[in-house]
Amino acid sequence: MPKVKIPRKSTAVDMTAMCDVAFLLLSFFILATKQKPPEVLAVKTPNSVSSKVAPDKAILVTLTKEGKAFLMLGDDTKKADILANVNLTKGLGLSPAELQAWGKQPFIGQPLGTIKSTLASGRELDPVRMPGIPTDSTNNEMKDWIKSVTNVYAGGDMRELQEMLLVKGDNDALYPSFKSIKDAFKANDIFKFRIVTNGAAPPAGSELAKQAASGGGEK
Repeated sequence: MPKVKIPRKSTAVDMTAMCDVAFLLLSFFILATKQKPPEVLAVKTPNSVSSKVAPDKAILVTLTKEGKAFLMLGDDTKKADILANVNLTKGLGLSPAELQAWGKQPFIGQPLGTIKSTLASGRELDPVRMPGIPTDSTNNEMKDWIKSVTNVYAGGDMRELQEMLLVKGDNDALYPSFKSIKDAFKANDIFKFRIVTNGAAPPAGSELAKQAASGGGEK
């Protein structure tokens, strides 16, 4: 007997559920992804063959080629405590509302004596017009900031704090400006910090190049 041929029918697949799942995942990653912190000012950092990744919760000191110093407190869990400690130790007289408004600013870039008047005005200063944190030999306020940082992190592992301390300096910045930042760390018994650089390939024929070629470089 001849075989009975079963008619072929196209398979209909309902993609509604798949689309819903895809959009839910997309929404989750958009909301959960940590955004890159804002740049204070564009600086041209020097090159380095190091490939170590900077931590997300970093305390970043930015030094421009003009010698202006800015500070970003990347650890949001400690930022309010650091600002409150500066307010207390330096006698700024800021109210809780002013401290809360100050905490919303992404970075610090002006002398402590001008903070209260700036907050009272309600205006947001352009980083280009900011004078930066004073770091000269007669008034190095970066020492005060690092002091408050160490006060807040006291009792913890200082090695973890040192991993979080980053200095991002312009390649054209003069050494005395960088030395002032280093002196601020040294005055607070911090002798290790990390410098932000641009990644570069190791020189050809060097030991680092040989290690990278053999797969034994830093990962």
